Amino acid sequence: MSSTKAASITLSSLKYIKPVDLANSLQDAETSSKVAIIDVRDNDHVGGNIRGSQWVPINQLDARMPELLRTNQDRDRVVFHCMLSQQRGPKAALAYARARAYQAEKEAKGQGKSSSTEEEKTNVEGNGKVYGQEVCVLEGGFGAWQSSYAEDETLTADYVEDLWE
Repeated sequence: MSSTKAASITLSSLKYIKPVDLANSLQDAETSSKVAIIDVRDNDHVGGNIRGSQWVPINQLDARMPELLRTNQDRDRVVFHCMLSQQRGPKAALAYARARAYQAEKEAKGQGKSSSTEEEKTNVEGNGKVYGQEVCVLEGGFGAWQSSYAEDETLTADYVEDLWE
């Protein structure tokens, strides 16, 4: 993946979303179907997860990237998280954003379109958007999520309180 635009996406390009904002999106019937949540925790996935999230352990991310791009292509927002969203979550979001940009550029070239328009440049640089899709990291990760929503069964699945004490 040697695309200029994909490579220009950095950690500082990513948008962070607060747990309360994600919860509000998930509780709103109109926006909930437009949000994908990707949980990249490893063994620390046990004990609870955000309802509806997709579990992709970080060590499987590269192999499953084509699947993630395909299954989430129509989502407005894709949110990545790990336990604290300090390393794995941002790393996964960055990899996904770059892969999405690379894929979009490759498709544009295949259709004979130039990928250097100002509109496309904005799509990979501003406000966490990558070709029309907002790529985010959950601020504070699942640790922050569970402190507010652990016992809300509409938002959290498979929560085991004993594991968090």
